[in-house]
Amino acid sequence: MHNSKKMKVLRTAASSFEEDFKHVLLRRGEVNAGVENSVKDILHAVKEQGDHALLRYIEKYDQVKLDSTSIVVSTEEIETAHRNLDPREISALQLAALRMEQFHQKQMNQMPVREKEGELAAEVIRPLKRVGVYIPGGKAAYPSSVLMSAIPASVARVKEIVMVSPTVSSSVLAAAKIAGVRCIYRMGGAHAIAALAYGTESISRVDKIVGPGNVYVETAKRLLYGEVGLDIVAGPSEVLIIADESGVPSFAASDLLAQAEHDEDACPMLITSSEDFLKAVCKEIISQLKNLNRREIAERSLEKRGVMIVADDINKATELANRIAPEHLELMVSEPQEVLKNISCAGAVFLGNYSPVAVGDYMAGPSHILPTGGTARFFSPLGVEDFIKRMSVISFSKEALLKVGNEVKILALLEGLDAHAIAVEKRIKTSV
Repeated sequence: MHNSKKMKVLRTAASSFEEDFKHVLLRRGEVNAGVENSVKDILHAVKEQGDHALLRYIEKYDQVKLDSTSIVVSTEEIETAHRNLDPREISALQLAALRMEQFHQKQMNQMPVREKEGELAAEVIRPLKRVGVYIPGGKAAYPSSVLMSAIPASVARVKEIVMVSPTVSSSVLAAAKIAGVRCIYRMGGAHAIAALAYGTESISRVDKIVGPGNVYVETAKRLLYGEVGLDIVAGPSEVLIIADESGVPSFAASDLLAQAEHDEDACPMLITSSEDFLKAVCKEIISQLKNLNRREIAERSLEKRGVMIVADDINKATELANRIAPEHLELMVSEPQEVLKNISCAGAVFLGNYSPVAVGDYMAGPSHILPTGGTARFFSPLGVEDFIKRMSVISFSKEALLKVGNEVKILALLEGLDAHAIAVEKRIKTSV
């Protein structure tokens, strides 16, 4: 393994490859014990002291002094933000919202039903009543994340969508209005997650919390598992590009930089079967970096988390990609649909040279809230299904029960549960 200007380069042919590749697979890292202990203290304080602790933490961490009234963003503020945003920006947000709504509406298909001869086995869906949407702040404002979180919830017919954010910029508030969010609180961090999960005097508890945040937010979500519904536990953003000779080096470089500019911990990754392509991408990165506003952040990401891999062939590249299970996977190959058949683990897959992650971040339709850090092995993108509950519905007539009753009794007795067997037997024997 050696450095190529900005990014590490690995080669599958090298004897040390598997050892070096472990660092790519372990990119999530361990949560610092100090962070976890701090978050536990915050969760406990908000649970026990409610608003008193919450407002104290807001002043300490969000660096603004609020009370139980000013913590709420008023309708007038939301309307003013929407009115003052550039009409072109409003139009772009509205178009993105429409495309997301149209996509997620297709996820609202009826659940499975089996019905025959006096027997019904089905599922019905019910929306969650109240969900909390966390929108990160800090280094940038993220109106797109408002749409990506709230619109699937709206399509699922969630009755009340609550948004929290440490940075309530005009663009974020305008996006909230477009997405149908009416209740917004000025707060962020682990204390905001605690308030949503437990409730305080000013804030009613929610059924589920969605949306990515920093390590404190994600640690709080992990520690609250079982107390409140949660989406994925997110980590730093990442992209993996698989490319052959048909890829365009300048496109690949721009997409790696687009990921790197998120923050210093973002993971830009490339696998290619072509040494020439790798060299061309490295050259493009150096050239394009010069003009970036967030150049220092991007450079740090490339140096700290960036990796390029030269694979024997595209089959080897897809094998490695499934092991990495990236948040975003771009297939800059001559036959992306064919390569896609071999991909099983990725948050979102982008096919061909003209499908950059950026279009998925803003306009494609599916939510850009995706599993990171290899969790695409078992997590899926945020969608309508995250805002609904499925309930099984079972109905048997006496005749239908007779057909399977004996087998039910056998299985109940096999587990030593004779009352279960009796419950069936009494119904079979009764004349009612």
